[in-house]
Amino acid sequence: MVDDTPGLTPGEDSTLLIVDDDIVFRGQLVRAMENRGFSVIAAEGIAEARRLVEAEAPAYAVIDMRLQDGNGLDLVEPLRARRSDMKIVILTGFGNIASAVAAIKVGAVDYLAKPADADDIAKALLSRTQQPPPPENPMSADRVRWEHIQRVYELCDRNVSETARRLKMHRRTLQRILAKRSPR
Repeated sequence: MVDDTPGLTPGEDSTLLIVDDDIVFRGQLVRAMENRGFSVIAAEGIAEARRLVEAEAPAYAVIDMRLQDGNGLDLVEPLRARRSDMKIVILTGFGNIASAVAAIKVGAVDYLAKPADADDIAKALLSRTQQPPPPENPMSADRVRWEHIQRVYELCDRNVSETARRLKMHRRTLQRILAKRSPR
């Protein structure tokens, strides 16, 4: 069996910034990534990460999306401005399509839902291709529609009437959709 997992090449810059406010998860991820050959620096939040990057801009970064001092996406552009070839992966426990798209638009190379294991994170960081392979089990059209309705509903502060108006949908129809479980 051939191992096709990408790895660090000798002489390659292996500096990795991990930004996560969950102390336990951050510690486990630091150890796991060091075991995979990375030279890791860790930060608890945006302010600390910016201070660390002033000294040395790492080649890689793993950033939690929801931090105590702000949104991890706000850190992506300044990091990319400091080092344009930096590969950044966004982690989140609250994943949805809209935030994944936002992460990619600001310059992240990948977006992973927690709990992502260290192998998946390393694979995302070290991937030589920019385009991910097509998904094994893509979302159905019904699921995509449901995700869109949920996103608009959340953006309207869970106001059914406003959501229905924006989606040009009858309010009762929207209520029936919201009452059902998500399609697969």
